Amino acid sequence: MDISAATVIAAKRDGAALSAAQLQHFAQGLVDGSWADSQVAALAMAIVLRGMNTDETVVLTSAMTHSGEVLQWGGAGLHGPVLDKHSTGGVGDKVSLMLAPTVAACGGVVPMISGRGLGHTGGTLDKLEALPGYRCNVDHASLLAALRSAGCAIVGASAQVAPADRRLYAIRDVTATVESVPLITASILSKKLAAGLQGLVLDVKVGSGAFMASLPEAQTLAQSLVAVANGAGLSARALITDMNQVLGHSTGNALEVQEALDFLTGRRQEPRLLSLTLDLAAQLLHMGGLVPTPAQGRQLAQRALDTGAAAERFARMVTALGGPPDVLRDAQLPTAPVQRPVPAPRDGVLSRTNVRALGQCVVQLGGGRSRPGDAVDSRVGLSAVLPLHTPVQAGQPVAIVHAASEASAEQACRDVLAACGWVELGGEDAAAISANPVLQRLGD
Repeated sequence: MDISAATVIAAKRDGAALSAAQLQHFAQGLVDGSWADSQVAALAMAIVLRGMNTDETVVLTSAMTHSGEVLQWGGAGLHGPVLDKHSTGGVGDKVSLMLAPTVAACGGVVPMISGRGLGHTGGTLDKLEALPGYRCNVDHASLLAALRSAGCAIVGASAQVAPADRRLYAIRDVTATVESVPLITASILSKKLAAGLQGLVLDVKVGSGAFMASLPEAQTLAQSLVAVANGAGLSARALITDMNQVLGHSTGNALEVQEALDFLTGRRQEPRLLSLTLDLAAQLLHMGGLVPTPAQGRQLAQRALDTGAAAERFARMVTALGGPPDVLRDAQLPTAPVQRPVPAPRDGVLSRTNVRALGQCVVQLGGGRSRPGDAVDSRVGLSAVLPLHTPVQAGQPVAIVHAASEASAEQACRDVLAACGWVELGGEDAAAISANPVLQRLGD
């Protein structure tokens, strides 16, 4: 069989299912450069238009996983199942900062390979780098030392992890080929499989602040992720969760780290954020064999939070990775010079928020990137964001803008108000929204 780049592209262009040999040839060509950028882009577009079945996606994912280093934990002196979580991205989603140390406190080992902000969504690494000295890019020895000390480590992927995905994603990003469920699936899972995991829970966001705006889209992606992970030998489950409002009460890097610290130490725990953290922890602890049922996993995770064990694990992780030595008491987080409340324009009920617009507001304040390589101002963002269905009076703050200048604060206030929808008091049921943001579970 002729397995040149041109014949592989033509086969997918014509709607054929690609063979294992063809897909492995593609993954190898991504790494060794034998496929030109134009050829990679052509195949990506053919996949966007023609799709891939589950078997094809499993093969591509596995080939991309093995295009670089695959971490092995046997004999590393770690005690407990190796577990992780991946979120498809949201606004105010700081769950990883609480989930990793909570699972570690319950007996799991969490080598969490995370990413930076993408578009309107925040990135876990950007949040953690608001802590002075915190190192996201570490060698294997430093990663292992952090895992031995804390049971968890949140770091970035090294250049040796899934290099095929690194190149493919860079090309997809500039050729309008990001929106493909098989390619999204292979991209996410190739990096997670390379982390040597025994269990993975996937948080697939849906709503105005998510990349998947509708429930059917989110269901399609969640089903693909679970099926392909299982097909590649990794136990996985997915939760489809609501992103029609900011998760927690803040968005912006330093502000979210402070919210996570308040959460871990018990000073303040926003109900939806707590519920989701416990749900994800429950699934991971059950998958890892640490509890007989998810319900017992939820109880164990709650105990780790209540006793301060999760907070202590977070502090150990931060110290091991170069951050402040007493982070629970003095995180040394930067603060914005301008802080301005956003007053409600009239009495009413906050009936909807355009969460994507709120995320973009943080980007415009400097808290995210408009282009790769842009500097990020960790000080800026929004705090005290009101949840949906909150009755408010005219002049009551719906959020507080944290900005680098008066001019940017003024614009952000206008943007926040434009993202909010109101109804008259009594015009709708103003009962509190459900504290559980999970809409659906897959893979139990």
